[in-house]
Amino acid sequence: MLCSSLVMVRTTRAFSRVSIARGMAHKPLAFVAQQSSIHRTTTTTTTTTRSYGKTSSQLFARMEEEVDPGKIEGTDLQIVKYPHPALRRDNVEITKEELKDGSIAQLAKEMFMYMYEAEGVGLAAPQVGVNKRLMVYNQSGDKKKWLEEMVMVNPQIVEFSDAKEIDEEGCLSFPDMGGYVERSKWIKVEAMNLQGKKIKRKFTGWEARIFQHEYDHLDGVVYIDRLTEKGKEEVQPRLQELIAEFGDGGAL
Repeated sequence: MLCSSLVMVRTTRAFSRVSIARGMAHKPLAFVAQQSSIHRTTTTTTTTTRSYGKTSSQLFARMEEEVDPGKIEGTDLQIVKYPHPALRRDNVEITKEELKDGSIAQLAKEMFMYMYEAEGVGLAAPQVGVNKRLMVYNQSGDKKKWLEEMVMVNPQIVEFSDAKEIDEEGCLSFPDMGGYVERSKWIKVEAMNLQGKKIKRKFTGWEARIFQHEYDHLDGVVYIDRLTEKGKEEVQPRLQELIAEFGDGGAL
C-alpha cells in the first residue's frame, strides 16, 4: 500500500509512508501512493479531476510499505492498532511543567525513533497509547534529514482553505489498508514547540495533509471516519479482521 498521526500510502503512517514521495518533497503520512498513475481530485467552487502521468508518477517512484517493527531498542513505545481505546479517548493538553521537566521532549524523541522504524512520516501521541496533544512528523520520512523534523505541542488548526484535494491515505494504526480522503489544500496552524514558544505556520500540499491526518488523531478522529460510504464498505473486511485480532474492549 501510504502518515501518523498521517502511512505512505503516503500514510500519516502514522502516517505511514505508503506514499513516500509526493514531490519528493512529499513522502507519505504514514501514506502510500499505490499506483504509477495517480488520479487526484481538487475541489474549489467547482471540482476538476487531473490525471498525472509519467512526469508526476516519477514523484512516487520510491514506494515503500509501512512496517510494524514491534518492540524496538531504546523505547517501550509501540503502535496501538484499531480498535484500541486510546485512538478514541480525549487527549489532554500538555502543561508548561511537563515541557520544563523534559518528559515531553523524551516522548517526542522516542516517537520519532519509532516512526522511522515503522517507515512512517508522522505520528500522534495517542497512536502510542499516550493521550496527550502531541504530534511529530518529518515530511521526508528520512531520519537523516532531521532538520525537517517537526514537533507540535497542543496544536490547533485556525484556518482551513476552501479548496479541497482528494488523495490516498493509510495509517500505522490500520495496517494493510488505505483509502481516499478529502483534505484542505492549505491550513494555518498554531502550536508550541518543546521550549514552550508559540509557533504560527501555514502548510500546503503534502505537509498540510500530514498535519491534518495527525491532528485528527488528537481529536479522536481516524482516517476511516473520513472515507466515503463506498470507501468504508471497501475496508470493512479488513476492519473486521482488526477487531477480531484485538478482542474484547475495543472502541469503534
